[in-house]
Amino acid sequence: MFFSRKAEPVTQKVAAILASYFSMDEEETASWCKATSTDGNAEGVHVTLPFCIDSQLPVLSDLVLAKLKADSKHALTESQLSFSTEITSQQTSLPPITNIKNIIAVASGKGGVGKSTTSINLAFALMKEGANVGILDADIYGPSIPIMLGNTSAHPESEDNKHMQPLMAHGLVANSIGYLVPQDDAAVWRGPMASRALTQLLNETLWPVLDYLIVDMPPGTGDIQLTMAQQVPLTAAVIVTTPQDLALADAQKGISMFEKVDVPVLGLIENMSYYQCRACGTKDYVFSKDGGEALAERHGLPLLGQLPLDIHIREHGDAGTPLLISSPDSPISASYQEAARALSMQLALTLSPREDGNKHIKGNPIGIVGS
Repeated sequence: MFFSRKAEPVTQKVAAILASYFSMDEEETASWCKATSTDGNAEGVHVTLPFCIDSQLPVLSDLVLAKLKADSKHALTESQLSFSTEITSQQTSLPPITNIKNIIAVASGKGGVGKSTTSINLAFALMKEGANVGILDADIYGPSIPIMLGNTSAHPESEDNKHMQPLMAHGLVANSIGYLVPQDDAAVWRGPMASRALTQLLNETLWPVLDYLIVDMPPGTGDIQLTMAQQVPLTAAVIVTTPQDLALADAQKGISMFEKVDVPVLGLIENMSYYQCRACGTKDYVFSKDGGEALAERHGLPLLGQLPLDIHIREHGDAGTPLLISSPDSPISASYQEAARALSMQLALTLSPREDGNKHIKGNPIGIVGS
């Protein structure tokens, strides 16, 4: 007697394709795939990704459909395959902030490496990839986010004089000490006052539901930065550096600082990696070459992105017109989006979900406490 082998479920086949595409185990991708019913009894598959890659979904969908088409037993139509994203809140050592799933510190061991520019463009890149994103300007002594968002004269509103409504610019929610006090006033604050200002900005802002809050940290690794890292429930950190030895030495200190406070480092972003001539296309490595890659390998960290030295990045930052909004199809925007996808995937696939789930997510909009 011959026994026919039970057909492999289409969800399992989709999980196998996704596992191959993302270089993962099939057991992990299987949890993303659920069978759905479309057009009566026809079976479909819905894939829920734990990271944001909206710009790549058409390519991913075409790939899955093409591979399924080669197997007539599992062929799906375009309407039978769907994708969505559900970002989970990852575990932190400190209690979470209401409505914020993940807080990511963007830091550098020294100034002048483009940390704030990277922070704001990463925030917009994550937003373009489908995430709900906010940014907190923690650079108390030199707040630059208001300039790059083009709303330096704006001020947060408060209904009870205790809690602030974050500002909205180009779809991104933000708060900064630059919206509250003149920059010259903040520049003379002592360390404890600066640390208290940051925690107030974070805790007294009525944030909407955010998948990621990007925190633009002050440059350096001194007491202020260490105190901030200890007082903020950071999910993880990203280190920004340039390729030359001096910046790499300071980036090394940044990695060590987060290790001391048990904050995972997701990876490095190498800024000003090269200058590409617009006339001939030649790349000049002005600040040395592949230094960020070498440092990442030394610490067993991924290099999330290598961003060029380009006048358009500076122009858009100074003008308050976000690069990813004004020039979404430019090669530079593509570089930031690639880094954002790598960041989102690294966070989702290497960290553990919060043990108590999303209990701190209260929904949009939230009321003022005590009202």
